[in-house]
Amino acid sequence: AGTGATPAAAQTPPIDVNYGTLGPSSSEWPIYIGLDQHYFSDEGLNLTIVYLGSPPNVVNGIAITCVDNGMPVVCLRASDVGLSGYEDPATIEADAAVCARVEELRLAAGTMMNLGDVSAKTVPKMSLLAKAEHGGVVTTRTFIPKRVHEAIGVFGAVSVATACLLPGSVANELCGISSVSGETNLQIEHPSGYFDVTMDVAVSGHDVNITSAALLRTARLLMRGDVYVPRSIWSRRDH
Repeated sequence: AGTGATPAAAQTPPIDVNYGTLGPSSSEWPIYIGLDQHYFSDEGLNLTIVYLGSPPNVVNGIAITCVDNGMPVVCLRASDVGLSGYEDPATIEADAAVCARVEELRLAAGTMMNLGDVSAKTVPKMSLLAKAEHGGVVTTRTFIPKRVHEAIGVFGAVSVATACLLPGSVANELCGISSVSGETNLQIEHPSGYFDVTMDVAVSGHDVNITSAALLRTARLLMRGDVYVPRSIWSRRDH
């Protein structure tokens, strides 16, 4: 990671604050944490994107897209390894054949992404994708890299969101996003909900320019009360 301040944006009065960010009954306050170029590199966000996969690479008969926009991630269709993409993490981990196949792909992708022998490394992550089922852009089941994440990692979500915007990628073919421009919000679904990623992007044909990204985090009031100070202490405040 680079250096520099991390910008944050929050809704404040007099505008109407959207407390329903995580659902109609939620009370969380949305705060967008910006990941500008300083967070990724000194040269700029767009220069950190490593993208292999237009058309997708084929490894052992399976189409994959390799992308690194903060985290090296390999995207593939869950259906290509015999899954629906909607299974819970424990079910996927219990399928030894699926896990072995995913690991075989990970080792091959590590070489393709110039990561060398990744057998003892935690990257790349493997994100198995399916069509969104809850209004997001895509559903994910992510190996990190041996266990299946109960959600999705922060930077893994950024890389998957990036893949969704890249024409010809496995992710883009699933979510069907065409030409976009300006600030774009993408909800990346995962086993326990979804992760919001906002990007400032311009896509024209196969040319993609991503200049910034932001992650949605939330805050809410936990408690409010009074603290009682003894008069004897308060009376000595000037001494």
